[in-house]
Amino acid sequence: MKVYQRKQILLLALVLFSLSTAGVTNGQQRYVSTRGKTLIAPNGKPLLLKGINLGNWLVPEGYMFKFKTANSPRLIYELINELIGEDEARTFWRTYRENYISADDIRFIKQSGFNSVRVPFNYRLFVSENQPVKLEGEGYELLDRVVGWCRKEGLFVILDMHAAPGGQTGDNIDDSWGYPFLFESSDSQQLTARIWRKIAARYRDEPIVIGYDLLNEPIAHYFDSAVLNPKLEPVYRNFASGIREVDKNHIIFLGGAQWDTNFKVFGPPFDDKLVYTFHKYWVDVNKDAIKEYVDFRDKYNVPIWMGESGENTDEWITSFRSLLEQSEIGWCFWPYKKIDATSCVASINRPADWDAIINFANGPRTTFEELRKNRPAKEKVRRALTGLLQQVRLANCRINQGYLNALGLGQASSR
Repeated sequence: MKVYQRKQILLLALVLFSLSTAGVTNGQQRYVSTRGKTLIAPNGKPLLLKGINLGNWLVPEGYMFKFKTANSPRLIYELINELIGEDEARTFWRTYRENYISADDIRFIKQSGFNSVRVPFNYRLFVSENQPVKLEGEGYELLDRVVGWCRKEGLFVILDMHAAPGGQTGDNIDDSWGYPFLFESSDSQQLTARIWRKIAARYRDEPIVIGYDLLNEPIAHYFDSAVLNPKLEPVYRNFASGIREVDKNHIIFLGGAQWDTNFKVFGPPFDDKLVYTFHKYWVDVNKDAIKEYVDFRDKYNVPIWMGESGENTDEWITSFRSLLEQSEIGWCFWPYKKIDATSCVASINRPADWDAIINFANGPRTTFEELRKNRPAKEKVRRALTGLLQQVRLANCRINQGYLNALGLGQASSR
């Protein structure tokens, strides 16, 4: 074989290898990618995300249970421990996670017209409780399960670290100790980077996964933003660097400071597969509400995505969703399920004796005397918690057709 022929063959092999490592096979893009301001589906066509958040599954939130003071995952776990003890509580939460989101839910979401889900998770499900911390826990299996169901249904997935080591928000939603310690702790940053690196290695060859939403709603507005905001993008760069060591295929989502609202913290994009995500609740619906994000998109020629909104009337949701679509912005509304509500897709019917649980949760429980005095009767506790485990199943939920209509989606089967 002549030298120039060998060089041509070698060059072709290098090109094919480069395309395969970039997520391209036989000229076909395997993964959702970006092209300028647009997300591009594997079929090469523009992709406008229409998603729903699987909130309250892997990150319980008190308000979705009608609790006021027990409002973070840690406080909710403590509440259940106080009601039934740690051993029964472990069984309760295992069944809760099995029932809250199942293959039936994912099939229903797809059939309702959504094309994506965002999966909020708590880092605690992905690490051991003992020191030194090991990257092990039921979270990996739970993500595998939902990703598998989504692959079967053709429903794209975005993975969202809702509660990061140390806390990135400093409020109940990140399961923290009331301050965004993540930005001041190298240990927490290192652990977060390790978790993301392991998750990315796990899904680097999975086309149904769009990518990784690194931190949900970092740096609440009541902390010193002048000190904390400059730390955000360097932290993102650190996490992204670890992900890119094992996964060059998937998109990395970056949320702004102050509850994912402030894009002024960002400089020029530092990676060729970035999407910038914002959240908006309870604003006047007009172009000014999203102008900062549209301007950022135009300035840097990058995609933007509305990762959370909702908790409002159907009329408001219709109006805001329409504004987003007119501006060619994909969306993911919040949430999919919660107890006894219309501002969600599936309303969980309130179990019998649930008011007894609410009263205990919202009442005084700071001393052992108060616990003994105020704990409901065992029969009521068991009936309420057993009822909840059944009521969270999709088959027992009430579908809010008005909410689906507000999102511009097709008719869902009534239940």
